[in-house]
Amino acid sequence: MAMRSPSIRLAPSLAACALAGCTGTGVQDVLAPAGPQAARIAAWFWFSFALAVAVFVAFAAILFWGLFRAHRRHLRGEDTELPDKHGNRLVIWGGVVIPTVILLALLVFSAYTDRMISRLGRGPGEKPLTIEVVGEQFWWQVRYLDPEHPHREFITANEIHVPAGRPVRLLLKSRDVIHSFWVPNLNGKQDLVPGRTNDLVVQVDDPGTYRGQCAEFCGVQHAKMAMLVVAHPPREFDAWWESQLRPHAPPSDPEAARGEEVFMTNGCGTCHSIRGTLAKGTVAPDLSHFGSRRTVAAGTLPNTKGHLGGWIADPQAIKPGNRMPPVPLKGEELRALVSYLHSLK
Repeated sequence: MAMRSPSIRLAPSLAACALAGCTGTGVQDVLAPAGPQAARIAAWFWFSFALAVAVFVAFAAILFWGLFRAHRRHLRGEDTELPDKHGNRLVIWGGVVIPTVILLALLVFSAYTDRMISRLGRGPGEKPLTIEVVGEQFWWQVRYLDPEHPHREFITANEIHVPAGRPVRLLLKSRDVIHSFWVPNLNGKQDLVPGRTNDLVVQVDDPGTYRGQCAEFCGVQHAKMAMLVVAHPPREFDAWWESQLRPHAPPSDPEAARGEEVFMTNGCGTCHSIRGTLAKGTVAPDLSHFGSRRTVAAGTLPNTKGHLGGWIADPQAIKPGNRMPPVPLKGEELRALVSYLHSLK
């Protein structure tokens, strides 16, 4: 039985990795643009792809035409070598002129695309919503800014809610390691560097949920450094903002009330904060309104009671190396704590 070389065996896996960003599912898909910035990038991709296909087809045709002519000349007993003047023309046109024209076309279209993307959402008459995104080593902190009404600002984690049809300016920072913010459906990548603020303007044309992923290796849990961008209709977004400003209300359900007691007496508030309570921690995600979030641990798991319970009981088994320690709780305490966190809508 013939043994296949390692490169052949790896080819399907490498092809799958290369196509992971263009799955055609609409979620984390560079070929399914959901906003004007991503549409420009997709147009540049298709232009480059079409140009590459045209070059391949043209040179393949020339190659086969040359081989065919050489074969016919060989059958007729004629000399198959090209005259020097033909060889020189081939080198000049095929090796210098045509590649120069192609590279120049790519350069011009690339510069035009970059210029257009940098202008989108930054016009004098446009007023983008500003959101600060801070990359922690294992999660994303999201701060919604309102310079005119600072008392209406608040912090969430791992989900970025935006109004559809309006440009959003993201201020990108990092507290500890270098990340790269990337939501393929919305725009290109932008680095988050400690001590520096970069910005990126995105706009989502239609309501929906779009997955993003850190695009630069940031540690052993880099693959589990995801986030969601949730686009609402404008009125729904305003209602969501108001809901985030509502103060914490003591749980009415007895089990959730017991869970709040478990949360406060086991030191959870040292790292986490819940607005309106004594929990004021800042080194871990803000858990205010946690029950309305879609995922746990920066997009690692769906936010179900089962997954949340498993995460609290042994977070190192799910995301090794993260800073969340195991919380030794009895079964009754764990169920109550999960009920409490899920009640924070």
